[in-house]
Amino acid sequence: MAAGAFERAAGAAQGAPSGAPTGLIAGGPAAGAYALACARLAQAPHRWLVTGVAGFIGSHLLETLLNLGQEVRGLDNFMTGHRHNLEQVRASVGEQAWRRFTFIEGDIRDPQACACACGAGDGMAGFASMAGMAGAGGVAGAGAGADIASIGAAHAAHAGHAGHHAGHAAGASDGGEPPDGRAGPDDPDGPGAGDGVAVDYVLHQAALGSVSRSLEDPLLCHAVNVSGFLNMLAAAREAGVRRFVYAASSATYGDHPDLPKVEQHIGAPLSPYALSKYVNELYAQVYARCYAMQTVGLRYFNVFGPRQDPLGAYAAVIPRWIAAMLDNEAVLIHGDGATSRDFCFVHNAVQANILAATGTDPAAVNQVYNVAVNARTSLTQLHATMQQMLLAARPQHVPQAPQYGEFRAGDVRHSQADIAKAARLLGYAPTHDLAQGLRHTIAWYVAQADGA
Repeated sequence: MAAGAFERAAGAAQGAPSGAPTGLIAGGPAAGAYALACARLAQAPHRWLVTGVAGFIGSHLLETLLNLGQEVRGLDNFMTGHRHNLEQVRASVGEQAWRRFTFIEGDIRDPQACACACGAGDGMAGFASMAGMAGAGGVAGAGAGADIASIGAAHAAHAGHAGHHAGHAAGASDGGEPPDGRAGPDDPDGPGAGDGVAVDYVLHQAALGSVSRSLEDPLLCHAVNVSGFLNMLAAAREAGVRRFVYAASSATYGDHPDLPKVEQHIGAPLSPYALSKYVNELYAQVYARCYAMQTVGLRYFNVFGPRQDPLGAYAAVIPRWIAAMLDNEAVLIHGDGATSRDFCFVHNAVQANILAATGTDPAAVNQVYNVAVNARTSLTQLHATMQQMLLAARPQHVPQAPQYGEFRAGDVRHSQADIAKAARLLGYAPTHDLAQGLRHTIAWYVAQADGA
């Protein structure tokens, strides 16, 4: 492996784009299992499917995988994801890497879209042939790509799935990149060559992730998070995917009072969202036992970072607060401010996904893992830290005292993860603590606000 390629892989293992400064934790660089996994991927590329690819975590997974030279297929319906996230990834990785990405606009509630994305049977070839008409432009939604989305919708209506997804489109390069993630004309036998080729790994991130949204619309929560999950699991099995890694949730711990949270001890769920994520774990266990599938669940604890949506009624606390602070508005803290969370920077979540997908220890498969940093920060402490960091990044910032409101239904009072299991079986070692992650995140939002 060339030295430059290894350095790029190590940079990706740090959770940073190639050539960018890397983050540290506990005084040392991310090394060990993650650096080795990235170096191996850079040497031997694989085919990946990222569902929810236009979302917050999904777009970071896409960026890291493309920087590692992987072939990536992405599925999203833009219910909560955004096209501008994909465009930012494209600008970050460059056009050459972008040619290894195929995008399918579809909904996990549609079994056909799931089969198409996994490459099961000959479904991918049919959609790819339509997507190939889009020409250059990366993702559907503008110019010729919009026409392809319309064609996809018509095809879906004909198949009886018009209510589930808007259409299908694959990215294409200026150099005539073939559809469906196949290698270019100079590498006809490279990774992804051929129509309908199944992916090696699935990183399933697509979900509706809000407790409050699930309380308002439990049927939608179930349709996406449970039925959609089962559609993806079934499609992955049919396609012969090597391993299915999925986003689980710390909400699964429910009313269990012990801290830190340990994987084998959970309580009763406190919301439809929490229940839906627990059902995901049960289905994964059943598919492992009945069909010999390899699955890994990652219980995320309050993941945050760049590209997280700050807008809307269901926005997460950190991006929502940053947006309010940038507008010199007071933030609303639900409850007395003592509610605490184990905030996890997105690069740590990316690391966990890569390790979960590529790990070779048989004992590490068909497990669930906490993904966090094993720290606890109250909302009042978080607010004070963010105000200080924003003032340092933007001296004209005028700090505002927080406002306190009612506790929200379904919220867990305290959350902190024991990450010993992930460290032992996966080699997981967070590269960013809360302070380091916040500095990266605030800098990104300030740059966005300033038009940089």
